[in-house]
Amino acid sequence: MSDSTALDRNNGKVALRAALFALGMLALAFASVPLYRIFCQVTGFGGTTQVANEAPGAVAGEIGVRFDANISRDLPWNFEPAATVRIAPGARTTVNYTAESYTSLPTKGTATFNVTPVQAGQYFSKIECFCFTEQELAPGEKVEMPINFFVDPAILTDPETAHIDEITLSYTFFPVEN
Repeated sequence: MSDSTALDRNNGKVALRAALFALGMLALAFASVPLYRIFCQVTGFGGTTQVANEAPGAVAGEIGVRFDANISRDLPWNFEPAATVRIAPGARTTVNYTAESYTSLPTKGTATFNVTPVQAGQYFSKIECFCFTEQELAPGEKVEMPINFFVDPAILTDPETAHIDEITLSYTFFPVEN
């Protein structure tokens, strides 16, 4: 076998490996958003809340939950938070945000959310929430948007969160393009 043939074979192997590496990186780029979302939901990273089917039941103690409402300037709605509540950890709680459309056309919005302090995200669980789906408002329509949630009682015994007296749940609505 000549040196030229061996060199061509080695160059072909390097080219194949580089192409496979590039395809792997491209696949990882597409998978990174869903993987990051799953990571945040499992760990509560960055104030990501949890989703649950039911509350475990109230335990002794009390924690405040404050609500925040924000809206993109591109969405012609008024969005108001619920009043601050003090709840027993583990108790199922329902509050209502309100939204009102200020346009003459139907509009859709979707809400992003987070919890602060971020360490509390893993203990804040939503049972039902308007943030799970797109919301559509008719012209001039005003609606209540409920959220059913609980704060896991484990927040009281975790050394990272035992000092937390109040959690803030914040939503920001953005327009959904048709």
